[in-house]
Amino acid sequence: MGNRRRVAERRKTRPAVLGGMIAVVVGGAGFGVYALYSGGAVADSRTETAASAADQKPKVKTGPLSAKEVTTAAETFLTAWQQGKVPQAAAATDDSAAAQALLTGYTKDAHIKDVTLTAGPRTGGKVPFSVKGTVSYQGTSKPLTYDSSLTVVRRAEDGKPLVDWHSAVVHPDLKDGDTLVTGESGTPPVKALDRDGNELTEKKYPSLGSVLDGLREKYGDKAGGKAGIELQVIRGTQSKKAELSDKTLVELSKGTPGTVRTTLSPALQAAAEQQVATRPKASVVVLRPSTGEILAVANSSHGFNTAFQGSLAPGSTMKVITSSLLMEKGLASPDKLHPCPKYFTYGGWKFQNDDKFEIKGGTFKASFARSCNTAFISQAGKLDNDSLTKQAQQVFGLSLNNWSVGVPTFDGSVPVQSQAQMAAELIGQGGVRMNPLNMASVSATVRTGTFKQPYLVAPTVDNRTLATASRTLSADTLAQLRELMSYTAAYGTAAEAMSGVTGDVGAKTGSAEVDGQKKPNGWFTAYRNDLAAAGVVQSGGHGGETAGPIVAALLKMGG
Repeated sequence: MGNRRRVAERRKTRPAVLGGMIAVVVGGAGFGVYALYSGGAVADSRTETAASAADQKPKVKTGPLSAKEVTTAAETFLTAWQQGKVPQAAAATDDSAAAQALLTGYTKDAHIKDVTLTAGPRTGGKVPFSVKGTVSYQGTSKPLTYDSSLTVVRRAEDGKPLVDWHSAVVHPDLKDGDTLVTGESGTPPVKALDRDGNELTEKKYPSLGSVLDGLREKYGDKAGGKAGIELQVIRGTQSKKAELSDKTLVELSKGTPGTVRTTLSPALQAAAEQQVATRPKASVVVLRPSTGEILAVANSSHGFNTAFQGSLAPGSTMKVITSSLLMEKGLASPDKLHPCPKYFTYGGWKFQNDDKFEIKGGTFKASFARSCNTAFISQAGKLDNDSLTKQAQQVFGLSLNNWSVGVPTFDGSVPVQSQAQMAAELIGQGGVRMNPLNMASVSATVRTGTFKQPYLVAPTVDNRTLATASRTLSADTLAQLRELMSYTAAYGTAAEAMSGVTGDVGAKTGSAEVDGQKKPNGWFTAYRNDLAAAGVVQSGGHGGETAGPIVAALLKMGG
């Protein structure tokens, strides 16, 4: 009984710990002290003159935040949040309405209690902190621990230091507009299997976290499982636009999972995970061209699935599609002379080649293999504004937003543009957007001659219809396109990466300039026998040197 009494007498709220020190906010008096020093009232009282106070405007403090301002603002927010004083915590942010709504839901909807917040060392205006609490729902409880951070900024209108509010302050997995909810999960869990029947887990394959979330969202209520009780991130409008799936953070009671078999190869998936781990911000996809089956998908940055959902300019890998268009229209042929000047101006823009090279008296094959931009830009005036868009849609099945892979994907975009923007699209810049899944599919289409929509879950599982392309390239154009890619793999910009990759091979490199980046995104797409793959390394540099070795290593494994 004595022990129980002492437990009952233990204080239920504890002050936030900031940098190893205890910060206690004592009622209104404590907040009054902070307000005086951050608002400038003390300074005003000391410098008051005979002039009427009504004629004086309080001086707005500007400039960088001091260490004291940052720690005081952080202490105010964290202590109020820990003590359950939601209005006070919200008032310490620069968006009190949004903060109050999410912090209120943290207790009422997410059922998180007994929260302890411990701050770490400040770095500039940023203060990291750890969270410990308990998720409790209908008699079942589980501990909750995670790390987050906040940033203190100065409010422009009065100079007051406040927490820069974003939902990620409450939990790093939250995007603005998302919420935390504990209860019966909307969909039962699923046990995802690889093509050999082995269970796929995020622990074994870190890249598959978002993929597994997507599989559950689509097949949870179809695979025969039963829902459990969970703390979940429920996505809001912004996350849905980005096609992020709801995410489970804590499982209070297990549901009964259904089973979903995927097309992933355990050997290739493991190898893909190892390959992307060698470079930051790397993504890769491997397909089987003859069927469209996705054999591997991996990202070195976990969370958002760039390999499936990324929307990036593909750079010169787009020249595979552009070349098919030019050859169909009789504007290029592998062995015919083709201009590759240092510069070419179109639509008011002056385009140039990498390092301003030129090829005098060269063929189109030489321009493709060396990735000559001006060789493609020079043909822009002979094309309609929608020529490239139609080619991507009709032959390669892209930019129609109708793929049904089994999890969320971005299916590429080739918008109709004009003048310089249209010309830029010919070399994978302008408005063109792709991801490794899209570009692996492009190589797969070249390899087989027919677009087969990639898929992760067989369409027979849920009787869904896969996307198709409305036409194929002529046998002559297809042969020429394969010749270009084969030559590039052997003698062009892809040769170093593809060294040692034998069989029926073809490849194309790409570098895509991105505003604000010192180095371009490096792209590489290739096929070998019955394997096709594509990868991107963001801010990596030339594709042959960055994404190329990743793709080539996976192609060597089979096909």
